[in-house]
Amino acid sequence: MDLVIKNCRLVDETGDYYIKVDEGKIADISKTPLEADKTIDAKNNYVLPGFIDPHIHFRDPGLTQKEDFKTGSLSAANGGFTTVFDMPNTLPKTNTYKALKEKIKIAESKSVVNFELMVGTNTLEEMEKMIKLNPIAFKIFMDLESDEQLAENFHNLGLLKEKTEYNGLVATHCEKKSIVEKETSRLKGKDENKAIDYSYARPAISEDESVKQAIELARANNLSLHICHLSSRKSLSLAKNASKTYPVSWEFTPHHLLLDNSSYNIYDTFIKTNPPLREKQDSITISDLDETSIIGTDHAPHTMEDKQKGVWNSSPGIPNLETVVPLLLTEVNKGNIDLNLIPKIFSENASKVYGLTDKGEIAIGKDADFTIIDLKKEGRFNIEEFETKAEYSPFDGVEYIGMPVMTIVNGKTVMDKL
Repeated sequence: MDLVIKNCRLVDETGDYYIKVDEGKIADISKTPLEADKTIDAKNNYVLPGFIDPHIHFRDPGLTQKEDFKTGSLSAANGGFTTVFDMPNTLPKTNTYKALKEKIKIAESKSVVNFELMVGTNTLEEMEKMIKLNPIAFKIFMDLESDEQLAENFHNLGLLKEKTEYNGLVATHCEKKSIVEKETSRLKGKDENKAIDYSYARPAISEDESVKQAIELARANNLSLHICHLSSRKSLSLAKNASKTYPVSWEFTPHHLLLDNSSYNIYDTFIKTNPPLREKQDSITISDLDETSIIGTDHAPHTMEDKQKGVWNSSPGIPNLETVVPLLLTEVNKGNIDLNLIPKIFSENASKVYGLTDKGEIAIGKDADFTIIDLKKEGRFNIEEFETKAEYSPFDGVEYIGMPVMTIVNGKTVMDKL
């Protein structure tokens, strides 16, 4: 069945448009009426290229009490996302051919949105097998590996690029293991710990040193580098300078953009995440968003019990899929960012970095993935209305202006609040 979406507003275009969809692809874009078996009225709302979240944790398999691919993908659809990239730190880890094949099967059976899967590193032989299943990228958690292990892993990825069709893209969690271990040990020695101590146990310098190391290792091994959840101002400067001469990209989370470590005094361990919220002088802010930026939510749900085990034992992670778009549309309405950044930071830039050539823009021949937003819809977040299994959010109860009201994946409506 073909589809026409009528009364569409497009960013940077005047007037209303019709968009025709056929067999999951954009078949036509016109100011004059188009006909189809089915019609959706966008009601003069903005229709944007389907939003891509390149950083989520759906906890499936092995940790499905926190989230699974069904609830996670419903959460993504509810938040306006048409494509998500799941991380490899499940049980078992997605770092073998067998585990990757099993996760593909799980995701295919449960997901209501498009998905891509990241994989962890392993032996060169095992990684060669995984490449046959087309993972979107390799992910290295630098806070969990020694300098020697990191050097070996980056070296093996360089060899993998030479031997296979692997495109050489590596995504990194940048915190320096030795600094984190030293500072954590020091702070645990205090008579009493408060939640905010967690941010000092993983200080900005641990990220800065790790970013510097990741850039050097990627360059030495002819790899493209994507820095996940970049949170430190100095790290941003390092990444920007490196990107002038080498393929380096990065993403920001909503919590690092909008909050600083004073939030620990309000939300206690519910705000605990890695990397932690930064001291104000070290933290990135909304003003750091530009034409090259990417939003990656690092949607990382846990049970309420997991989040209340004290400073050191509470699980790190914040659910973000259903709050991030309204939060940033609110910033648009406040005049803090321009509307034309929204399709770039939520879709176009991630599709370019990760080579999703059929996504990221509204153009004939591209995938029929759309996020329709009502820029004036006002409300207040209510965690009880979310699709995620997580029952906590630092943004619960916060007022917003602007909301995704329809999510269309490959021409099929998966969320409708129009």
